[in-house]
Amino acid sequence: MERFDIVVIGGGVIGVSIAYHLARFGCRRVLLLERGQLGGGTTAQSSCILRTHYTVPENIALAKAAIAIFNDFPAYLEDPEAESGYIRCGFMLVAGEGSRAAALRATLAVERRLGLDAREIAADDARRIHPLVQFGDIAAIGWEPEAGYADAYLTLSAFARAARRLGATLREGVTVTGLTRNSSGRVIGVGTSHGAIDAGLVVSAQNIWSQEVAAWTGIALPLALSRHAVFTLDAPAPYTRELPVLKDLKSPGKLYMRSYGGRQLLVGDGNEGEGMAMPDTEQADVPLNYVAEIGEQVAHRMPVFASAGLASSWTGVYDVTPDWNPVLGALPGIDGLHVAYGFSGHGFKLSPIVGRIVAQGALGLVPDFALEPYSLARFSGGRLLQGRYGTGAVS
Repeated sequence: MERFDIVVIGGGVIGVSIAYHLARFGCRRVLLLERGQLGGGTTAQSSCILRTHYTVPENIALAKAAIAIFNDFPAYLEDPEAESGYIRCGFMLVAGEGSRAAALRATLAVERRLGLDAREIAADDARRIHPLVQFGDIAAIGWEPEAGYADAYLTLSAFARAARRLGATLREGVTVTGLTRNSSGRVIGVGTSHGAIDAGLVVSAQNIWSQEVAAWTGIALPLALSRHAVFTLDAPAPYTRELPVLKDLKSPGKLYMRSYGGRQLLVGDGNEGEGMAMPDTEQADVPLNYVAEIGEQVAHRMPVFASAGLASSWTGVYDVTPDWNPVLGALPGIDGLHVAYGFSGHGFKLSPIVGRIVAQGALGLVPDFALEPYSLARFSGGRLLQGRYGTGAVS
């Protein structure tokens, strides 16, 4: 029987980041198991936007650290060829009068207290930065010049290469079928489609498949699955890489928009999405009436897109917790098992720093940022990490 110091379950960007950081902190016998292909699940469906605008202060601190890593990715991984595809085009938020404008201003103030360049700007300045946008019904405009978006495939590949260089083993096409435990109940390995494997510790980063952990342990893991649609539009005026990511908090869909391919506009909404009973990453249809509804909101904010054509569409699935924030670290009442799940649309953004602090916690090191706010116990203890913008992937 094979034996490893730590087994990581799940080969998305979170799991691969955890595996890399475990090896980085000196754990050489690391095994990552992925049921399909590395990055072939929800990582491949991510819009990959990078921002620090969160209304939960703990998330702001994590996002600040994550962007610092993305900003210096080759040096951080000690790999001159490492790429994340980071485009620093900036992040602009717009909100109408009322509670969302107040929340935007309050959040910018918290970001600044944490040392970030996040500020409110006037409409004239915003027009110079983003000439396609109409600001007539907007009361507050936020601006983060260091934000932008990156590339999921490049980022995951760089983490995987760095993990292997440090001695970690990453295996595809292996399904974990359960946990093995000793007489005292401690997790001491995993059962797989290729046989049992002993481990000193197991870390589950299974994303939308995390309810399997609940079945294996009997511990309830609050988790809902939410399918979201994304599409791209082609308009007479290109949405170039120099134009910022735009978050329209005034729109009914709380839309986010960014450049795609250097010309097209990628559009998604920030609301709850379509509930799903079972995990499934197969592509679903994106109804044309949904495209038309969201397209009207896009055209209101950027009139040049009133005559845009649909270029492509796809769907992705979020693993959603009750407060739309992840669960990180050890589970109560069971030794030898740590988790990282429930990212609710934040996973790619936070993957470098989440991989780091989950690895630190698993190895008994003091994490750079406390894991306690993200513990499972917060749901029963009334300590939810609730955002100011209401339900959805803003937090």
